[in-house]
Amino acid sequence: MSSCHTVTEDSKVLQKKNKILLMGNPNVGKSVFFTELTGIRAISSNYAGTTVSYMDGTVKIGEKECTLIDVPGTYSMTATSEAEAVAVRFMESDPLAVICVLDATNLERNLCLAIELKRYNVPTVYVLNLMDVAKRHGVEINIGLLEQELGAPVVATVAVKKEGLDKLLKTLEHKLYGKDEAAGHCDKCRGCQSSGDFDDSESAWLRAKEITRRVRKTDASNPNFLDRMGESMMKPFPGIPLAVLVMVLCIGVIVGGGKVLRATILLPLVNQVLVPFFNMIFTSFLPEGMLMNILIGEYGIFVISFEWILALILPYVFLFYVVFSFLEDSGYLPRISVLFDNIMRKLGIQGGSMITIAMGYGCAVPAIVGSRIATTRKERLIISTVVCFAVPCISQTGALLSLLGNYSWWLMLLMILFSLTFLMAVVKISGKLIKGSVDPLLIEIPNLLMPERKAYGKKLLIRMKHFMFEAEIPMMISIVVASLLKETGLLDFIAVYAEPLVSNWLGMPKEAVIALILGIVRREMAVAPLLVLELSSLQAFVGATVALLYLPCLSVFGILTKEFKTKVAAIIFVSTTFVALFVGGAINQIAQMFM
Repeated sequence: MSSCHTVTEDSKVLQKKNKILLMGNPNVGKSVFFTELTGIRAISSNYAGTTVSYMDGTVKIGEKECTLIDVPGTYSMTATSEAEAVAVRFMESDPLAVICVLDATNLERNLCLAIELKRYNVPTVYVLNLMDVAKRHGVEINIGLLEQELGAPVVATVAVKKEGLDKLLKTLEHKLYGKDEAAGHCDKCRGCQSSGDFDDSESAWLRAKEITRRVRKTDASNPNFLDRMGESMMKPFPGIPLAVLVMVLCIGVIVGGGKVLRATILLPLVNQVLVPFFNMIFTSFLPEGMLMNILIGEYGIFVISFEWILALILPYVFLFYVVFSFLEDSGYLPRISVLFDNIMRKLGIQGGSMITIAMGYGCAVPAIVGSRIATTRKERLIISTVVCFAVPCISQTGALLSLLGNYSWWLMLLMILFSLTFLMAVVKISGKLIKGSVDPLLIEIPNLLMPERKAYGKKLLIRMKHFMFEAEIPMMISIVVASLLKETGLLDFIAVYAEPLVSNWLGMPKEAVIALILGIVRREMAVAPLLVLELSSLQAFVGATVALLYLPCLSVFGILTKEFKTKVAAIIFVSTTFVALFVGGAINQIAQMFM
């Protein structure tokens, strides 16, 4: 079994005596090691900040079972963010051992943390990961000499290809339960300051630089195509044209591919197979009436559940994860952050926040949790506010694409531009209103890579499973609520009282009130009911605008309360609701004056 926590949620893990910590800088592959060693699927990405809370699972070392903990990445044992503070608390909790993962392509920076960890007198095995990329860069590291310098075993690995993992387990077993006989390290070196005493980070940096000079040799050969491309992506030219091209290609794959999947596979499956099948089953033993309508009527559970979830949302969710996972694993996202840092600074946040905000297009919850990597509270609040106001989750994005795609590509493009413009406006306004400061951009630029196929496939599988288990149940609850409201007559009753808002102000059919009700449970359910209504282009755009800006779902309210307390969550919920209804109504009223 495994789980994902913050230390404040589960302090019991700090008291465990058999825990082994996976430590290292951000983006060195710790989550890959965790997945391979425990069998638990953890999301790994080619940029810093994927792990901002800890995950724990069980690993067998020899004949003994230990708790392996994937600790948030940290550059130093002097914490500058909440995620790094978690790492420090774990190191102070008397762990059984530490697996310190080092990036072979950025050895000097990684060794600084490795040296600082020696102060804690904990048995440590160092893992030199990304050896294949280092070789590509012409980097050669003398592992035997590095072991002598660190006074502990060093194992060379390529985690995504499972190279060196067996040796790591054997080395760790030998370190914990055997005698250290390998050259360069002995029992007395476990945690001792064999490389000198380091009372501050500056001393550690100097020592790391000296060790790197001794153990690393670099071939001054010309960089290969991927390395040259990675450098070019951070320059205004060709970086900006490439960014535009990437964006167009991503939208094309998600929108175009989603429409093809819907038209050729999913809609025929729903309309010709699933709905007729369940209709045949229920009509064979149920009489006509309310129960029959709840099950297979206009808003029947076994009708709209397939239409909304399977045919409407699923294809866009799948293709979004295909695209986003590729961008993650390739290392492109941090380059976008550097490229647009100047623009984002003028708006009020640094470019690195773009990665966390981009996570919100998958789901708002991990994006808000991911804001822990920010070094100031103000930046965390800005990121969370932007995600709640102007970033639709992937399910909601799929619903919006389906809704607007039924009218025209221009309407869809207009909504994309509106969304981006509103996003920038929220960043600017929240930056002015929220007190505090935002630190300058400090972000690791990973190697530009072609994603490893197996790791990439595992990530897609994990994310689709998460979607199926975490999103499907709330969506099904929304569908049951919709069916009951429709068949019991409560929908018509509510619509009468909501008519001044829904019909007069927003210009929508009175039945659209159900979208406002269901949107409280799940964000995409503020869109899905609009698909069965006969809307004009203006009504579709107004409905999409309200849904985009409408209050986050209940799970987001929960995580906001947990991260920032109830007051902040309540302010965001009230503000998003008011802004959604005001902006949607304003668009309708202004458009009506020109019609």
